[in-house]
Amino acid sequence: MKYAIIAAGEGSRLVEEGISVPKPLVHLNGISMIDRLINIFVRNKASSIAIIVNEYMKEVQIHLQSLQLPVPLNVIVKSTESSMHSFYELMPYLKEEKFCLTTVDTIFHEKEFSGYISEFSRNNEIDGLMAVTDYIDDEKPLYVKTNEEMTITGFSSEPNSKFVSGGIYCLSPNVLPLLQEAVEKGISRMRNFQQAMVEAGVLLKAYPFDKIVDVDHVEDINKAEKFIRTE
Repeated sequence: MKYAIIAAGEGSRLVEEGISVPKPLVHLNGISMIDRLINIFVRNKASSIAIIVNEYMKEVQIHLQSLQLPVPLNVIVKSTESSMHSFYELMPYLKEEKFCLTTVDTIFHEKEFSGYISEFSRNNEIDGLMAVTDYIDDEKPLYVKTNEEMTITGFSSEPNSKFVSGGIYCLSPNVLPLLQEAVEKGISRMRNFQQAMVEAGVLLKAYPFDKIVDVDHVEDINKAEKFIRTE
């Protein structure tokens, strides 16, 4: 399984609230968010890890360069206009093998994540397994509509289902040509690309997590630390 991390955002809300370190290096219970993800990925049979960071995060670039990992680490330094465009820049490293993509500030319990990865690894009938939760932590949640078999039938900004996107995407490399097409069409948001996949007939299933937390504000740091300690 290949893994990828989108860490190209500016973390502007944390900066405005007095956090001076770049978001990927914010510590939760003594470990930076980006290192926590990398360690979890390695423990969950990573064959490689790709990370995109923006051009201004020199500290993050230096930190990643200093890491010694048992798997290849590919770092892209580029500022992008959206998470979908970051995904596009990561695309060359995600071919030929199933992959899992997430944003750097997505906090989850590793046990749930391991079950999620195992489910996608052994299921060769679907094109994607999307993490969802009924715990709404996002300021602008993306609602995920499913049928009784947990097949995803649509995405919406309107509250039309009990599940919201958890920001973790397990996908087959079969979807990458559709990502290329979406960028060429000017689609500019990850949520719009997800809807485009459904409309194109891509078979996506939802995998429920009990809880997923995003770190966008200073108050979220303490909340995330408490959540991690409950595992």
